[in-house]
Amino acid sequence: MRNTPSRIVDQPLPRRIKSVWKRLRAVFSTRRARKDSSPDATSNSDQNVDGIAPSDSHEDTLYENISDNGGPISEAIPDSLSEVGPADEHPSGQSSQTSDDSDPESYWEPEYNTLPKVTISATIETGQAESSIKVPKQRKYTGRRPVIPSSLADIPCATLGVQGVLDRLNATLGTSHTLDTPSVLSVLEDCIVKNYDFGTAYGRLRGVWNRNNIEDELRACEERDKEGRREALVGDDLMEWGQWTPPPRRVWDLCSNRVVPWWIRNGEWGEWLWPISHAWVDEKDRTDVWTPINGKEWPVPIPKDINLNLIRIEMLNMGVTYTWLDVLCLRQKGGPREDLRAEEWKLDVPTIGYVYRYARIVIYLSGLGRPLSLKEGDLESDRCWFRRAWTLQEVGHTRIIAGDTPDGPMHAEPVDNNGNYETEMLTSFHKQLKHRWNNHLFPLFGPLAHMRNRVSTNPVDRVAGLTFCLEAQRAAYHESETLEDAWTALVNAMNHDMRARILFLYPGVGLGCKKWRPMWEQVMTEPLPADDVYCRGFVDCDDETDKDWCEGPCIEQGFVRGLNTGSAEGVDRCGELVVKDADGMQYTFKIRVTHQFPIPEGAYTLLGSFTTEWGFKQAMEFWVVGRSLPDRRFEKLSVIRIPDERRLNQCGIVQWGLERIYLL
Repeated sequence: MRNTPSRIVDQPLPRRIKSVWKRLRAVFSTRRARKDSSPDATSNSDQNVDGIAPSDSHEDTLYENISDNGGPISEAIPDSLSEVGPADEHPSGQSSQTSDDSDPESYWEPEYNTLPKVTISATIETGQAESSIKVPKQRKYTGRRPVIPSSLADIPCATLGVQGVLDRLNATLGTSHTLDTPSVLSVLEDCIVKNYDFGTAYGRLRGVWNRNNIEDELRACEERDKEGRREALVGDDLMEWGQWTPPPRRVWDLCSNRVVPWWIRNGEWGEWLWPISHAWVDEKDRTDVWTPINGKEWPVPIPKDINLNLIRIEMLNMGVTYTWLDVLCLRQKGGPREDLRAEEWKLDVPTIGYVYRYARIVIYLSGLGRPLSLKEGDLESDRCWFRRAWTLQEVGHTRIIAGDTPDGPMHAEPVDNNGNYETEMLTSFHKQLKHRWNNHLFPLFGPLAHMRNRVSTNPVDRVAGLTFCLEAQRAAYHESETLEDAWTALVNAMNHDMRARILFLYPGVGLGCKKWRPMWEQVMTEPLPADDVYCRGFVDCDDETDKDWCEGPCIEQGFVRGLNTGSAEGVDRCGELVVKDADGMQYTFKIRVTHQFPIPEGAYTLLGSFTTEWGFKQAMEFWVVGRSLPDRRFEKLSVIRIPDERRLNQCGIVQWGLERIYLL
């Protein structure tokens, strides 16, 4: 599937890699499907190639001969596999019907080639006339994904009976399982015992439907997921995750129109997760809906003028099978199991950023599901997507703007080569759309600076919204924390390199209980350095003793001069560092600072950043200047740079292998 340039910001992941992966999966999944399909079913395939017109609903065609009580069915059989290529999307959100070569699923999801085309329309799903839907892609979906209508998804499995559920699963997935197929009877009976509706049963079984032992596969996937989450959260603390980062707890399966556990996707790892990012509208413009999509586990807060089924249609037209939407997949307030929310949020909130990492992100800039529009005051509003705290981390690899309309701001043309548009508002909109905080290889102060202009309903969310940006994967979420406590927890959860960047690059002294790093208020108000340098080091912490320490190169005593007064803002200052070696030989180094904090002339201890090259540790140019205190304690004053790294490492004045130096 190719997306039009007007709706995509930045370049997508290499399509060739993804295509190869999809085609490899198609080979094996097709063989499995052929093995499970009966010869009779295959022989009838040609009769059903064009059996579903674009205006027909999935329910009226594929399921027209299935009674609600689970009676006999007349199965619609897919056509044979064919080699196909990519196709452009039509403005209406429908793929061309002239030939199978134009079907987007034929390229991205070749395993769906054998399934009949189905149609899900706004009229069938919501009762709204398609002509009244402003967003073309929300009007109708037609394709070969195994999508079911909401009317079928909502039927209780108990109403259908075991045979009825089986018949509909076979019809939807193009299989011919029987109750004698291993573990089929037991899993279907379990769906009835657990009071699942068909959508829930379908969402949970689709990924493993062609496995040899469905029951064992589901049990193993669920247990692995539970064990991983237990290990990730111990009490109120997140553990080091190593190579495994807890994925989202739940995802929205668009084929079944149900929220399902993440581990259900184990059978469909090739399905890329496209998360949704959106600007929350004002509370007076929201309503809480109880929907079977999330099993009515909690009320879903959405704009009053939107329908979740229209969002589903739009996402399907983008080629999405699984998505993550916070209001559906992250437990919200007000459900019957409110007691679970705070516990789940400890793990689920700090890991939200990883949902968006390297992903294609679908963004609703004007509110969830709403048509994209732009009017005076929108960009300055506290509800603007560009100003919300949580959206700072929702950048991903590629951003796709949803809610697009033919006359929307995405279709405005620049009036010159400098990126200017017809109005100042349009110019500002497009500049903000293209700007990204994570253009730098070593983001730290950039995200912090961006958060200054962000707002949130809960003040602590401004800190929590930085968790992913600053790689603080151990920072659990507590919505009642103070800003300073949350900031302390965030810094403690950073990796040692990130903490070292604060020590060696932040030029000032902390005004709180820690002098080596700034308080949250300082971060939000004082000048911050740029994220344009490579700096590494080792600064660790002990949560139990609340002690921070540094390991690395050290200059026990050096005389700093020439930096005791400031200069014009923005102009680097230069000075000298004088150091004597063990034999009394004196060395003088040029030093430089990019800040305006004064460093009084005098003797100091210096701690340095370092890197490891070819197995040897090398001191880098970034150093922190301060005072040595008893018990190997160190009090920071400011930071400097020593550009002549080679001479610094060769003259023998840098000491290594010292014990921990504790930072005040």
